[in-house]
Amino acid sequence: MTLSKQLDKLLMRAEKPGRYIGGELHTEKKNPAAISTRFGFAFPDTYEIGMSYLGLQIIYHILNKMESVYCERVFAPANDMENLMRKESLPLFTLETKSPVKDLDILGFTLQYELSFSNILNMLNLGGIPYRSAERDASFPFIAAGGPCAFNPEPLADIIDFFMIGDGEDILPQVCKAHDRWKESGKDKDEFLKSLIEINGIYVPKFYTPSYYEDGQLKAIKKNYDKAPDRIEKQIVENLNQAEFPQKTIVPLIETVHDRAVVEVFRGCTRGCRFCQAGMIYRPVRERSKETIKQIAARQLEETGHDELSILSLSTSDHSEIEPLVEELMSVCKDNNVSLSLPSLRLDSFSFKVLQEIQGYKKSGLTFAPEAGTQRLRNVINKTITDADIYHGIEKAIELGWTNIKLYFMLGLPTETFEDLDGIVEIAKNITDINYRITGKRGRFNITVSVSSFVPKAHTPFQWHPQDTADVFLEKQLYLKDKLKKIKGVSYNYHGTDSSYLEAVFARGDRRLSEVLIKAVTLGCKFDSWREHLKYDLWMQAFRETGIDPNFYAHRERTYDMVLPWDIIDSGVTKEFLISENNKAIQETQSPDCRLHCIGCGINQKAECTMGERYEE
Repeated sequence: MTLSKQLDKLLMRAEKPGRYIGGELHTEKKNPAAISTRFGFAFPDTYEIGMSYLGLQIIYHILNKMESVYCERVFAPANDMENLMRKESLPLFTLETKSPVKDLDILGFTLQYELSFSNILNMLNLGGIPYRSAERDASFPFIAAGGPCAFNPEPLADIIDFFMIGDGEDILPQVCKAHDRWKESGKDKDEFLKSLIEINGIYVPKFYTPSYYEDGQLKAIKKNYDKAPDRIEKQIVENLNQAEFPQKTIVPLIETVHDRAVVEVFRGCTRGCRFCQAGMIYRPVRERSKETIKQIAARQLEETGHDELSILSLSTSDHSEIEPLVEELMSVCKDNNVSLSLPSLRLDSFSFKVLQEIQGYKKSGLTFAPEAGTQRLRNVINKTITDADIYHGIEKAIELGWTNIKLYFMLGLPTETFEDLDGIVEIAKNITDINYRITGKRGRFNITVSVSSFVPKAHTPFQWHPQDTADVFLEKQLYLKDKLKKIKGVSYNYHGTDSSYLEAVFARGDRRLSEVLIKAVTLGCKFDSWREHLKYDLWMQAFRETGIDPNFYAHRERTYDMVLPWDIIDSGVTKEFLISENNKAIQETQSPDCRLHCIGCGINQKAECTMGERYEE
């Protein structure tokens, strides 16, 4: 019986069978027998989450334009479906052809968050593929990975054959062309990996060997293959206007997390928040022009039938043509009876005008992200929003009729004190007073204060700082809870720290963590980013059984002279800049937005970066 027929028998017993059937509008149909490189784009989470990821649509579109390549999609089955598949000995499969993933040439995982790492291993196991790259011979596909978490590839280094660092639009077609040439040559598996290092942005872990001091600190990562690069420079798409962008995106058959047309308006960020990895690794800022964005948006809406359009970036309001762009997109949306979603807006007068038009009388909640409760700590993290900005925005929102305000803060930031926590309480109290002053009412107005736990990340100015322990986090959380419950109309959200702790371990981990991952998955860990599925006790068991102390990675302060596992990766931002920014943080000094003034991060040595010059003119 074919795999497809076996699957048909299981679908009636699975929750949401639409996750597994494929055949959506704008999916590709090719003859696998006529293809040189079969590439599986693997998202290590469920269909609903993976299909909401814009990067999947971009890569799917680009690779399938190549005649010699067939890009198919692979997702993690939900637990109910996985249990059925294992019971019936049904391997992990692609959506397009229902082929076992073992039949692919390259299986490429996107690394969007550290807590998806266990799903990668579980998917390999479900596909009948050994965990360790050293145990896979030529009968298995090459296992690749890319995405933001690839900027510290070491925790997965014994599992992944090669990593792709940087923008995938150029690097993946080069990889597939190299695979075509290698396949024709008939050479062994190692020859393909050796050919890959000629491509900018490729890291092949087997060509490097780490060594350690007696105390466990990393001593060095040395090449064991002379032609391997000393450091791997990320690959950068410099001109987004010329970059391929899908206009016939796949339209899911079931509801997904973000079920809408999406246009990326620019890539990168100039704000320089010192805790933010994305703001560092996605430099430099590259914009799509207003006309290009409008053209893509109109075509996507026409081709997909979506009833919502979203423009996407790390800080949408920072687009140089944001006001005319939004006004013209609103006109396009009105003409097509489509709603417009605008994440990451600054709450200034223009934004409120736009929100008024978009939401009208049905106002949903407004979200502010001050991140820290005092100006001192916002100076530390380089968050340029001031108390005056917060209260001015709140006043405007209340005057226009908003009654639900969400405030996001981060606990455990470097140099944080309980006075900074008092600042969070003070902001919430002041907002309730502003509402009373404007409306004369206390009821029907709600503030939600949400706090998350700070996770130090690689390639950021805060990469050297320890994470707070669980006891310290809990003390801070309960301190805020006690203070905020005394303010009428304020709700408080906080969560356990188990997932943040694991995230901190793997965000700055080294190659030894590969064995912990393998052990944890064999014990039953998976879907760790889902609170209801996280098995923290099994993770602690995995650390004990492998003899590795997770506190070594999460709670240890690093010094500037230490070799860090991710030093092998060149993000384009220099370590000297990160050190300078961390020193400024300790001195409670801000750096300017680099749209206004170049602050010498080093990216202009790797790619065209004229943001400061352009905005100074």
